[in-house]
Amino acid sequence: MQVKTKKTMPNPVEEFHKYRSDMNGKILAADNLVLKRLFNLDTQTYAEGALSTRTKEMLGLVASLVLRCDDCVKYHLDKCYEQGISTEELFEILAVANIVGGTIVIPHTRRAVEFWEALDQQHKKG
Repeated sequence: MQVKTKKTMPNPVEEFHKYRSDMNGKILAADNLVLKRLFNLDTQTYAEGALSTRTKEMLGLVASLVLRCDDCVKYHLDKCYEQGISTEELFEILAVANIVGGTIVIPHTRRAVEFWEALDQQHKKG
């Protein structure tokens, strides 16, 4: 008799976090001054200032969608979720990105909605 094992679906949020963390560790371990400064500049850009971190993350999400960088989109979706962006606000952000970027952004919008749902599921679990 063969025992059926339940396959668990990979968690896209956890996979993204692990991959990003692992690869950023490798990049920073190379001890390249320019890359370290670039990473620091990126961190500083999204800090509170005349614009709130929340606003900056929304801007980052629009730019990432228009530039069609799925990793960047996931990163900014994660940060927007942390900043308390609602699903209703998210869809307005997506609308702006699609108007600015055109219909070529639609596939990235689909993946953004899928990742947002995964974020929501993960946060509701625990």
